[in-house]
Parts: sequence; C-alpha cells; structure tokens
Amino acid sequence: MNKVIITVTMLVLSNIFMTFAWYGHLKNMSAKPWIVAALVSWGIALFEYLIQVPANRIGHQVMNLGQLKILQEVITLSVFVPFSIFYMKEGLKQEYIWASVFILAAVACVFRGALCK
Repeated sequence: MNKVIITVTMLVLSNIFMTFAWYGHLKNMSAKPWIVAALVSWGIALFEYLIQVPANRIGHQVMNLGQLKILQEVITLSVFVPFSIFYMKEGLKQEYIWASVFILAAVACVFRGALCK
C-alpha cells in the first residue's frame, strides 16, 4: 500500500484519539475532578501516540518534515470540526471556515511552493 495513504490513515486515527483525549472530557467528565479527567485523557493519548509515532516515521520516508506537519494540521482540523459540530454540539463557526482557507494555503505552499515563491 502507498506510504502516503498509510500515513494519512494512521494520522486520522491518531487524531481521533487525540481529539477525544484533549476535549472529550469536557462533555463526558465535567463533574469529575480534573485529575480523573487528566488520567483518562493520558490513557487515551497513549493510543494516539502508538499510532502517531509510526505514522510519522512512515510518512517521513516519502515527505519532508514541513509537509508532514502541514498534513497533520489539515487532518487535525478535518477531525476537530466534525467533532465540535456533531459530538460537542457547538455548530459550525466562521472561524473554522477561515482556518480551513489558511490551512489550504499552507498546504499549497508546502506541497507546491507556488504561492510562497
């Protein structure tokens, strides 16, 4: 299988874990002490790292570090926005649209270089 596809798939999975580790406790554990939320989040984050570290190693074989980082940011936003809208029930915000526009510009700069020359 293509290393880029493997990398993207693994980064999407790791980002789902990361998003729940960072923000899921705000909905599910708001009545619990913060230390309980932190420990649960660390447990979830372990799975995120077990997927993210090999994903970055595989991705770095076919992408440079800047490309890998921008790819991660695109995936982060692609996971966070649906999480925010559908899971946290916060609705679509104009800031998400603007962030998407700027991240797409960053993708163009890093992967094509045309906009940044």
